[in-house]
Amino acid sequence: MTSTQAPARSAAAGEGAVPRRRTRVLALPEARWAAAALLLFLTGLPVYLLDGPAWTWGALFAATYATGGWEPGWAGLKALRGRKLDVDLLMVVAALGAAAIGQVLDGALLIVIFATSGALEAIATARTADSVRGLLDLAPATATRLHDDGTEDTVPTDRLTVGETILVRPGERVGADGRVLDGASEVDQATITGEPLPVAKQPGDEVFAGTLNGTGALRVKVERDPADSVIARIVAMVEQASETKAPTQLFIEKVEQRYSMAMVAATLAVFAVPLAFGADLTASLLRAMTFMIVASPCAVVLATMPPLLSAIANAGRHGVLVKSAVVMERLGQVDQVALDKTGTLTEGVPQVSDIRPLPSASLTEEELLALAAGAEHPSEHPLARAIVDAARARGLTIPNATDFTSTPGTGVTATIEGRRVAVGRPTRLWTGTGEHPATVVAEQLEEQGRTAVLVELDGTPAGVLGITDRLRPDAAPTVAALTALTGTSPVLVTGDNPRAAARLADETGISDVRAALLPADKVTAVQDLHEQGRRVLVVGDGVNDAPALAAAHTGIAMGRAGSDLALQTADAVIVRDELASIPTVINLSRRARRLVVQNLVIAAVFITGLVIWDLAGTLPLPLGVAGHEGSTVIVGLNGLRLLTEGTWRRAARPTR
Repeated sequence: MTSTQAPARSAAAGEGAVPRRRTRVLALPEARWAAAALLLFLTGLPVYLLDGPAWTWGALFAATYATGGWEPGWAGLKALRGRKLDVDLLMVVAALGAAAIGQVLDGALLIVIFATSGALEAIATARTADSVRGLLDLAPATATRLHDDGTEDTVPTDRLTVGETILVRPGERVGADGRVLDGASEVDQATITGEPLPVAKQPGDEVFAGTLNGTGALRVKVERDPADSVIARIVAMVEQASETKAPTQLFIEKVEQRYSMAMVAATLAVFAVPLAFGADLTASLLRAMTFMIVASPCAVVLATMPPLLSAIANAGRHGVLVKSAVVMERLGQVDQVALDKTGTLTEGVPQVSDIRPLPSASLTEEELLALAAGAEHPSEHPLARAIVDAARARGLTIPNATDFTSTPGTGVTATIEGRRVAVGRPTRLWTGTGEHPATVVAEQLEEQGRTAVLVELDGTPAGVLGITDRLRPDAAPTVAALTALTGTSPVLVTGDNPRAAARLADETGISDVRAALLPADKVTAVQDLHEQGRRVLVVGDGVNDAPALAAAHTGIAMGRAGSDLALQTADAVIVRDELASIPTVINLSRRARRLVVQNLVIAAVFITGLVIWDLAGTLPLPLGVAGHEGSTVIVGLNGLRLLTEGTWRRAARPTR
């Protein structure tokens, strides 16, 4: 993403784009019920622990059961009608069973845990829908359609048909995918291709819906139906990828169903078998309820969440926003990284890298740069800002310019101290015959991945400036750390030109380069890696990266310069744009997953031991509750170890 995209969003808003609607958390019923249950539980807890009146804490806990349990209970009953037993219904039954034998607190805690889990799932779903709606904001709502008789009218973009001609005025967004029939301009298409600089467009060139036109007017022939435009396909790909369930989620659903059936069967057996042999009804019921309590998955739930949530909190303190515990778990499974170029490995800001005065001009580097800056000073083009910034960084005095003119796709001209200065693309400015030395210099710079800018003085080439995107200082160390961590060198996936991509790959140590990719091509590249058995982490920043972020095993967006859609679609966000945080958070995730395994072992030992005791002997109910809650506390405290500062420092040392 480039600095020109911020005004682009403003321009879109002025063209009748649908305003962004972000779902409020408390607008979701699941979140409201979970919040109410938690508030009631926290209100009743001190009353219960301080031996307050039973009617007080009893009423509060009863309200907790009702507010937090009715929705999962009702959903569980509906699933039961479809011959499916899920763990939500099982936990509601376990909570009611605990209350029936006086363990009201245990039951209320179970209700709160599962209500909160359902709310988080609903929030994640709503945020995904918000991200897709945000992408639609890029496409203008209307376009100016031209008729054969020269008249024009304004129509909704979704009513445009293939073969019609539209007029795109300066500063407007292109209304449809098509080809330029007439006019010249520069179009900022970073939202689609990721290119850091506006691209010159002239008759015969392709343009994309949702991209921002520069200072020239374009007549464009519509070549794709609006429903099949690149931007529409991006929306479809984000929706499709977001609806795909992660393998971990599918595994959990299978385990949940089997566990639920086994739990119900075991509880009924514990109650019914002793009765069949003449046992006392009350004793059998007490044993069954004790079994349900000690076999309940509270410790298993906490075995997983505290390590992952502690890792999320630790990462958040260091500028990495991981959106869910599932994402934190998946980060540790990554074995292949795909990196975007512009705005990810680079800062997305053009800068002057080379100043090449020609011998015939008799100018120093400072004099050439000052003349170019003087001519470009009135311009708002990103290249102009780079040239002016370079002159200021050297402490040069920028001369005043008069008679300033700007020609889209060509460059600028101005009069400075009585001499005519022109700055622009070499192929557009130089009209002489033969191979001029300026052409040789420009070709050398372009071979190195630079954008060449010719400076003419009174119609004669005076020198060439090379402009490039600025590489992030931590790009090369991050690539090396990711290679060490995953055992495989990252892949560069970019919409930029192959020469610029190859130059950056050489500077960062990347060997696999895939350049000139549209959003759909990036998705294809990610899918190819998936088919090779890779769990791919995609790191990007722009709207053009959103489909790949959604299709990847895990997606990370650069936060400071990232587009709204990339930030919403990605599973994690690097808030401070520190690339070195990426290998660190992967390593932190792997540490969290190891703690999860430890906790599951601890929980399994406690649950198994208590269940065997209850079945083979006589487990006193207070001891069963103590063992159950003790295992919960142990696994919880074990997971909190990842909150320490030392854990982040150790994770910053990548190991396989």
